[in-house]
Amino acid sequence: MYRVLLADDEQIERMALVRRLQKVFGDVLEIREAVDGREALELFGQEQSQIIIMDISMPEMDGMKAAEEIRKLDPECVIIFLTAYDDFAYAKRAIVIRALDYLLKPCDQEELTAVMEEAMRLTDKRMAEAGQSSGASSEYGTHGQNPGISDDRAERLDQAAETIRTYIRTNYMNEISMQDAARMMNYSDAYFCKLFKQCFDQNFTTYLTHFRIEEAKRLLRDRNISVKDVSMEVGYYDSNYFAKVFKRITGMIPSEYRAAL
Repeated sequence: MYRVLLADDEQIERMALVRRLQKVFGDVLEIREAVDGREALELFGQEQSQIIIMDISMPEMDGMKAAEEIRKLDPECVIIFLTAYDDFAYAKRAIVIRALDYLLKPCDQEELTAVMEEAMRLTDKRMAEAGQSSGASSEYGTHGQNPGISDDRAERLDQAAETIRTYIRTNYMNEISMQDAARMMNYSDAYFCKLFKQCFDQNFTTYLTHFRIEEAKRLLRDRNISVKDVSMEVGYYDSNYFAKVFKRITGMIPSEYRAAL
């Protein structure tokens, strides 16, 4: 069981979020609700919640101040901000507080699910290091989901991975970035970064570089294509830079690789 503290002064917002969390994670979350930052601080003092989801703009004590006070009591609990305010100053404070994420309302269900999965993973890690248990091990696996949800999540990840692979296969020869791929899938940069890591266990740039080099190795088998043209074909317009990248990954410059074929 994961102890979750949800603080939001809007009752409808709280009720909606509780429903969304319970729909995905079921009864492995023990959710307590607070109407403002002061009550959140009081409840945290009573129960030492492991995961805190905090609105920012609240009466009595705002979410940032409450989170700062909670962080003094527990340096390792997971804090997530969910707010309607896309404010750079708030985002900077969230970094200082070491919040896991800063989500904007209305939050996409997939984004919320991914952030909660990561929060639970961090909680499991913390409990394991302390020789404790979250109490959810019988119901949850490697991403913190029950078997039915895990299968559904795996299917969605497979679909996302194939969409990303198709995009890269189609566009690897062009100047593309993680931001371009995120926009293609209509995801925020932060969520896409997490999703990509989950799908491929590496970041976008690393995957793209290795994909390009594999394509280059394939093209180098055709001795009628110059190394410079191979470089251009896989998206490197500076053949010297291409050679450096190729050697870093394969241990040989392109001409040496071709000669060894």
